[in-house]
Amino acid sequence: MIEVAGLTKYYGTVPAIEDLTFTVNSGEIMGFLGPNGAGKTTTMRILTGFSPASWGTAKVAGFDVKENPLEVKRRVGYLPESVPLYTEMLVTSFLRYAAEVKGVDAAKRSVEVGRVVERCGLTGMEKRVIGNLSKGYRQRVGLAQALIGNPEVLILDEPTVGLDPAQIIEIRAVIKELAREHTVLLSTHILPEVAMLCERVIILHQGHIVAQDSMRNLAGSDTMSLTVEVHGAKDAIIWKLQTVEGVRRVVPEGPEVYLVESKPKMDIREGVAKAIAAEGFGLRRLEERTRTLEDVFIEALSTEQGGMV
Repeated sequence: MIEVAGLTKYYGTVPAIEDLTFTVNSGEIMGFLGPNGAGKTTTMRILTGFSPASWGTAKVAGFDVKENPLEVKRRVGYLPESVPLYTEMLVTSFLRYAAEVKGVDAAKRSVEVGRVVERCGLTGMEKRVIGNLSKGYRQRVGLAQALIGNPEVLILDEPTVGLDPAQIIEIRAVIKELAREHTVLLSTHILPEVAMLCERVIILHQGHIVAQDSMRNLAGSDTMSLTVEVHGAKDAIIWKLQTVEGVRRVVPEGPEVYLVESKPKMDIREGVAKAIAAEGFGLRRLEERTRTLEDVFIEALSTEQGGMV
């Protein structure tokens, strides 16, 4: 549904993104991650036709963004981070205006507005002034305008930013429901949100893709990580753990708590337990840690920067 190859964008001599290549399949929710300045918004602006690429290609639903920008716009619903709402308008007036701008036939606009109002949970709010709505409902109005025309692709940039916990839960539920009928590219800084909603993830850093795979593959690992809580002299404990066969590194994480990581395909649980017992240290806890998306994210950025992983 989205095909990107060699996509590059320069602002003057400064590269915002370089040589991005990825695909988003029909009916998929793709997480688009990266720190501030990584190039996420630049990429989304290119995909939606708001900004041209310096070179490379991007296609949406088979149409080239550069060669057929209007066809692409007909097939994309875009929710930018700062939702462009006319706060003095009524909800239905704004959505009818959005329908007109998007080229929906005049005879079908009322039906289309009614459809997106119901889909986004805005029933009962149609005659309210947008500026008087809560931020959560304004976000719903933004989603509704993105859905006008029933586009095949939704590109959502930080859709839950600034919302309270209850509003975040509501918007996530709406997005999950929408994903049943639309392909979704979702950019967010909230990693648990990606874990809950997305099937695959792309991680950008300094304009480059540093990781892309399914959630299952990214969270999987051929190394083992243990949380070890042990009473004793810190330096002696670290030294002893580092001598265990298969241990790659030992990192203090708190008072008497250590992260112990294995080399690839090594089970170090028994060796760690025996080493601690042999030295007479007091073992209080030894448990295997599940690799999280946050671990993957930090590891990807650290690898790109040449840091220790």
